[in-house]
Amino acid sequence: MGPELVGWSASAILLATLVRQIVTQVRDDSARGVSSWLFLGQIAASTGFVTYSALVGDWVFIVTNVCILATAVVGQIVTWRKRRRAAG
Repeated sequence: MGPELVGWSASAILLATLVRQIVTQVRDDSARGVSSWLFLGQIAASTGFVTYSALVGDWVFIVTNVCILATAVVGQIVTWRKRRRAAG
């Protein structure tokens, strides 16, 4: 098993867990236990990691971090919408 296969496998596992968390969050009507700071921090960190990965030319990390950034943005949007509905 080559190093890239290990990287892609780890990426798939990580992304599967993040997608599962978003699905759980979408199904929960309250969004009470979700911290906006988690997603904002994840967005900031993922943006930095995407930039770094692009600079070093590592495609495993470029793709993984772009996907992680997307999950953070989706998670933040879901949280904002749920809280807006709960307040309104």
